[in-house]
Amino acid sequence: MYDIERYLNIRSAFGASFAPDGTLSFRMDTTGTPQVWTLTDPAEWPEQRTFYEERVTFASWSPERQELAFGMDEGGNERQQLFRLDADGRITNWTNADAKHRWGGWSHDGDRFAFASNRRDESVFDVYVQDREVTGDDAEMIYKGDGWLSVAGWSPSDDRLLVHEAHTSFDHDVHVLDIESSEMTHLTDHSDEEIRYSSLSWAPDGDALYCCTDLDADTLYLARLDAETGELETVERGGDWNLDGIALDDETGRLVYSRNVDGYTELTVGELAGPTDIEEFPDPDIPAGVSGGVAFDDDADRFAVTATADTVNTNVYVVDFETGEAERWTRAPTAGIPEESFVEAGLVRYETFDGRQIPGFLSLPHEVPEGGAPTIVDIHGGPESQRRPSFSPTKQYFLAHGYAVFEPNVRGSTGYGREYTHLDDVEKRMDSVADVEMAAEWLADRPEIDGDRLVAKGGSYGGFMVLAALTEQPELWAAGIDVVGIANFVTFLENTGSWRRHLREAEYGSLDEDRELLKEISPINNIEAIEAPLFVLHGANDPRVPVGEAEQIAEEAEKQGVPVRKLIFEDEGHGFTKLENRIEANRAIVDFLDEHV
Repeated sequence: MYDIERYLNIRSAFGASFAPDGTLSFRMDTTGTPQVWTLTDPAEWPEQRTFYEERVTFASWSPERQELAFGMDEGGNERQQLFRLDADGRITNWTNADAKHRWGGWSHDGDRFAFASNRRDESVFDVYVQDREVTGDDAEMIYKGDGWLSVAGWSPSDDRLLVHEAHTSFDHDVHVLDIESSEMTHLTDHSDEEIRYSSLSWAPDGDALYCCTDLDADTLYLARLDAETGELETVERGGDWNLDGIALDDETGRLVYSRNVDGYTELTVGELAGPTDIEEFPDPDIPAGVSGGVAFDDDADRFAVTATADTVNTNVYVVDFETGEAERWTRAPTAGIPEESFVEAGLVRYETFDGRQIPGFLSLPHEVPEGGAPTIVDIHGGPESQRRPSFSPTKQYFLAHGYAVFEPNVRGSTGYGREYTHLDDVEKRMDSVADVEMAAEWLADRPEIDGDRLVAKGGSYGGFMVLAALTEQPELWAAGIDVVGIANFVTFLENTGSWRRHLREAEYGSLDEDRELLKEISPINNIEAIEAPLFVLHGANDPRVPVGEAEQIAEEAEKQGVPVRKLIFEDEGHGFTKLENRIEANRAIVDFLDEHV
């Protein structure tokens, strides 16, 4: 039996990128926060390249030089700055504005890079191009934006940028921006219907791009979009499942795309044999779970991919393109905990109040105690997210200590089509809470589960779901754990980052038009019903769900006589990234559950 600290010392390696000479960079959390490490061979001991207390948020090699771009924020505030790491270890701070900087990629000659930033106006993002030798705030703004813009990559001739615009989480547009003239060509003019365009990649000839879209479909599929006219052609349909990601090498036409099948990733490897034709190669030999983050080497003979599964911690694999043979390059350790002790979740479905079948993952401890196991119902955030079969050290800890864990994908989750995702919008918000109620009742009827010891746990929007479950269904729950959750939709929308407000109002309802509804469904306004002990955890620097949400719900629950514990981390934001904080938070959660459950 290992304690929670031991489990939290299980490491993850992810986010690979190939240098021109074949060196592989990746991020690994060996030091407690993700830093940049490199390898030139899978048998080597990796070399650590950055040494910060703050997390490194991405890393990308230059296509022509042995230098690497990376990003980092401070204390979880999400105001990412951009840096360059040279071969000799010197680091150049490219940006220092108090703003968000969203990486947009290197030019093919490696002389420039692009990014989007809200440094001019916090509520919108502009597009910038900067020379690799320029530092400070001297980047050239080549397009003044009026919404949520991000740069998706340079054209093969380096004269244009792909620009993605998000109106809401499910309503996007695609533009091509001429770098010299700053002329923006809008490719995806559409009606009031919400349409997604994601995972944009230039075609080798620069005349088109490939993307995933749900235009005229319930699920995402692979499409080709003409870079001048916007004419769209279907390449590969996803069927009942989202085809949700594509990596395309714009020199060779080699590509890898992913299909999300009930939460499990299925990768297809191929090469463009025509505008809409793909010659397929063998599937990669990697763990069957969740994979992504594909990066090609210089000749596209190999690609790196991050893979994880319920019983396999996250690591980077390098795959031979033509044979599909894969080799694990990183050795993120499992802290000496035997891998055979890890539990694999089962994919299940339960019927909810309107007859729908709700999918979820149920994990049972190796030995179920007589009378059934206490059970943590762990609800994902988003709400446009999805629980998938990936490795979680905290889940494995609870399983090893006798808890069962159920992870439902209630209505509003992604991965099951457009219709399912919109079933919880605005006035239908509480239908997703009813799905959690039905999950609790379904679990209580199972002999492996102790229905008197159910715990609601969740983060961000999942934190709202915890609070809503405890106030709407107080008799069902033995305890609740709210991590960076929403307690009051009105104060949340008033205080969240201005760049996010419009996107979140599309999901939850607007302050102008739906204020009364937002008040009605806010757990803070139903707090008199709460009975179960509550643990509230938050980061003081959270730009998404301000810390005031935690403070007000803890105060009001305490007034009701409910046992309440509150834990605020001054150096964290929307979630906890520093190892010492994760250890403290999870130890406190364990103590809380030991006391009350």
